[in-house]
Amino acid sequence: MSVKINCLNPIAKCGMELLPDTYEVTDNFADADAVLVRSASMHDLELSDNLLAVARAGAGVNNIPLDKCAEKGIVVFNTPGANANGVKELVVAALLMASRDLVGGYNWVKDNAAEADIAKMVEKQKKNYAGNEILGKKLGVIGLGAIGAKVANVALKLGMQVYGYDPYVSVDAAWGLSKDVKHITNVEDIYRDCDYITVHVPALDSTKGMINADAFALMKDGVKILNFARDVLVNDEDMKAALDSGKVAKYMTDFPNPAIAGYKNVVAFPHLGASTAESEDNCAVMACKEIKAYINDGNIKNSVNYPNVNMGQCSDVARVTICHKNIPNMLTQFTGVFSKKGGNVSGMISKAKGDYAYSILDIGVEPTADDIAELSAIEGVVKVRVIK
Repeated sequence: MSVKINCLNPIAKCGMELLPDTYEVTDNFADADAVLVRSASMHDLELSDNLLAVARAGAGVNNIPLDKCAEKGIVVFNTPGANANGVKELVVAALLMASRDLVGGYNWVKDNAAEADIAKMVEKQKKNYAGNEILGKKLGVIGLGAIGAKVANVALKLGMQVYGYDPYVSVDAAWGLSKDVKHITNVEDIYRDCDYITVHVPALDSTKGMINADAFALMKDGVKILNFARDVLVNDEDMKAALDSGKVAKYMTDFPNPAIAGYKNVVAFPHLGASTAESEDNCAVMACKEIKAYINDGNIKNSVNYPNVNMGQCSDVARVTICHKNIPNMLTQFTGVFSKKGGNVSGMISKAKGDYAYSILDIGVEPTADDIAELSAIEGVVKVRVIK
């Protein structure tokens, strides 16, 4: 089986080396069976019928047309947690920079580097860049996923009191979270009580603009806000008003835009959270493993538009995978195609996610072209694939 894979961005060698020799890299997007992407936008690209999967070497997938892919039976993967440590370390750096005016102090030294008596001048100037320590301060972590949990744990080790809010925390994240993190059931308690607030939630309709005037009204005067998740989580105009009034002392973010870049008491980085060699390697390895598992065995892990499904390797003559709409009576129709010809279904699994579902059937006969055509003709079926 020859598999053509297209890389819309450079993908670390350590990931690409995991793909079998049967995989060949193609520069032609239209010919690809699978695509690896980091930041390149796919919204204006024409998706071919032979495209099976897209893997984003990173967590965010706003550069991928998820609904369009789902409609064509293209499974989209991301790599949650692969860059979590890199982002965590930048958040910790931002915590310290929000407390101590390191940027102001650095800029003063740079601007006065030519002064002959700079060593004496610093003794008078340093009071202008004084700050506070984070030891004993209260940190509110909104979102306890892969990154938020790591931030919470390291903040505890730095001597902070840590309060965590996440009504949807996963079992895996919960296992990795220190028992000393105080679980908060109402995000407004985070707003009221914490000296620092860091946000680690996805950009959803329910979270966009969540850090706004109403939230600021509940917060302590002089609170420090950190946003290393998504820019749209913060209402920029409300943030500027809070900075002007002194309600917010510092806003640390990884998402500069015309509204806040260069604004007083804003420290913005050029989206550096995952910009480490280690993060890029981790994302590449995870993305390539996801593609390989799906192409070779039909198994899905970390998809954002289809359910996660794992049935190991095929133990029969052939495996049939079906992307389809999440509607009743689909499995009966699938098995009926083979049973009427004496084909035994030795293994089967089906799961749904939202409007779409995914099924795997291991069968004791080799599917014919007529079998595939009959499956494809069933109302609600999006894509059928045979793995031998």
